[in-house]
Amino acid sequence: MPVTVPLLSREQIERLPERAREVVEYRKSGLSLNHIQGCPLDCAYCIRHTYGVWDMRQPRALMPDAEAVEALVSHPYFQPDRTPVQVFNRATDPFLPRVKEHLFNVLEDLDARGLTNHVLVITRYRIDPEDCERLNRLRNIRLTLLVTYSGIEDERIEPVRSSIAEASLRTAFDHAQRYRVILYWRPLVPGLNDSPEHLAKAVELSHHAHATVFTGLFYRDEIADYYKANGLPEPYSGTARRKIVPETLERRVLGAFADGRGGPLFRKTSCSVSFAHEVPDYNGHYGIRELCDICPAKQLAFCGDAHLVPTADHIRDLARRLPGREDVEVVEITERAAIVAGLDEQPRYFLQHGLGFQVHDQRHPHKHRLHGRADVGWDAAQQEVLS
Repeated sequence: MPVTVPLLSREQIERLPERAREVVEYRKSGLSLNHIQGCPLDCAYCIRHTYGVWDMRQPRALMPDAEAVEALVSHPYFQPDRTPVQVFNRATDPFLPRVKEHLFNVLEDLDARGLTNHVLVITRYRIDPEDCERLNRLRNIRLTLLVTYSGIEDERIEPVRSSIAEASLRTAFDHAQRYRVILYWRPLVPGLNDSPEHLAKAVELSHHAHATVFTGLFYRDEIADYYKANGLPEPYSGTARRKIVPETLERRVLGAFADGRGGPLFRKTSCSVSFAHEVPDYNGHYGIRELCDICPAKQLAFCGDAHLVPTADHIRDLARRLPGREDVEVVEITERAAIVAGLDEQPRYFLQHGLGFQVHDQRHPHKHRLHGRADVGWDAAQQEVLS
């Protein structure tokens, strides 16, 4: 009989921090389902710090799988066949032995409904051939496995060995039929895992994936506090709202993959996922032209054909589907993005995926070449505000 995790009582759930009780939450790469929470892998930089559940190391369920899927598909932000979905990407690893049966239940439920949404599953743990066989039975959802690999050797920062992710990547890619596999190369941190040897290893591994995406570290206040309290080497002198990828680090990564040495490389998760499935980018990054200078020509053609600049009325009409969001103010629309006021992140992501076009917050302008990333490690004189 499959091993699963215990179900929390109502009283136990009520003692969780408010954000941890939010089973369905919109994040940039999709509507995120997290009814299983708790992880023993203890990566020091884990986003669990920001949800107040860092000490929850044993996975527990907030509700049964069928109830969770129903909460997802009935959520106001869910659009059948359109909204990208993420499963267990916030507070556990979906391939932990006690968690993966819940993962399969969710995937098979979504698939049985005939949905064709993108479904993203991020893991750094063991994927076995038997897991791949079960995933290959799925017929409708566009499933992508993003295998997190960092090469970090400091066990205080990342206790789980990167060799586990490496083996999972190779296994998943070798058996892939109905799903796609991404080398999720993260978090890249200068001086920690960016040596020539680290870069060469990533180039090698990129040939065992349908695409590679690289990204930096979310270094939020809660994570910085944990580093300081535990005497860990602090990667940066300050924290940032967005992921940190210094310019010199990006340049070295691109150089390592240049001239066909590595597989297809992307700066954005949705770009890599869309390329792997041969469809346009569901986040509409095509308008941010400096992101596309490393994209394969075939993918540029897909995204270019789908790139439609919405009107203000189109944006407002879509926003009216959200309770209490009729007051959205469209500040400006360019070829790059629609800039709005009065919307938090989650409703903006709903609009972005509904439109297939970038929707930015007027309060947090985007800068040239820094789209969605912190300005740490970039020349301030070249940081032109574009939206």
